[in-house]
Amino acid sequence: MATEQTAPPQTPQETPPGPGGKPDAAVVRDALGVGIAVGLSGFAFGVTSAGSGLGLLQTCALSLLVFTGASQFALVGALAAGGNPFTAAAGAFFLGTRNAFYGLRLSQLLALPKALRPLAAQWVIDETTAVTLAQPTRRSARIGFTVTGATLYVLWNLTTLAGALGARAIGDTDAWGLDAASPAVFLALLAPMLKTTTERVTAALAVVLVLALLPVLPAGVPVLGAALAAPLVLFLKGRGATTADPADAGATATAPGTGPDPDPAGDDITDPGRSGEIGNSPKGQAR
Repeated sequence: MATEQTAPPQTPQETPPGPGGKPDAAVVRDALGVGIAVGLSGFAFGVTSAGSGLGLLQTCALSLLVFTGASQFALVGALAAGGNPFTAAAGAFFLGTRNAFYGLRLSQLLALPKALRPLAAQWVIDETTAVTLAQPTRRSARIGFTVTGATLYVLWNLTTLAGALGARAIGDTDAWGLDAASPAVFLALLAPMLKTTTERVTAALAVVLVLALLPVLPAGVPVLGAALAAPLVLFLKGRGATTADPADAGATATAPGTGPDPDPAGDDITDPGRSGEIGNSPKGQAR
């Protein structure tokens, strides 16, 4: 008697990646991890904002319309310290200008339709930029940007509302030490971005400037003064490069193995021959 043969059970497969990319499920998983982890810190902002004297509608409006954590924390932190509202707003504005430079980079990588760009601009922040730049193809970059932005925007606003409402039940937020939440969250967001010596030196100098200016300037102004750290470090770095020994520079340029890259195209961020990919080199895959 012939035996009946049954086909082996088929296991579900992940969505196949595009050429040179990674599975969509992996991109979604990474984006959700970032969105959820950072979105929960909106509770700390809601509590801090309410403790600084802002009302429920004002607090929620900041998260809905501004939606950039560092600027929001800087604003309410300056107000809580008794700073001038215009000075506090100026500090928050200058912190938020970094998102404009993010947008210049992401606009090339995402290549979104013109009708979607004004909406996508609201989600151009530190976290969405980091997730997007880590993707190897345009498809995965779009998925990472969208999932991170949507998750973070929804969760940030919900936790902001919860924090603002919870601040009334908590009472005096200073007694709970929640005034330290804003700088702690800001440092948690900033620390992973300091990858080079120049960036670390700039951050350290900014801290020194703030500590030096705090006793002599009104609240909120030292943050603006800390912005001087970046041009000062870049100036000193450029001056050090120009004062290098020309003889050493010439010897280095002519030394064996130090000539031009025989394959300069390998460092291109985009490859015109593969329209679906952002880049194929490690330099194009990491920020």
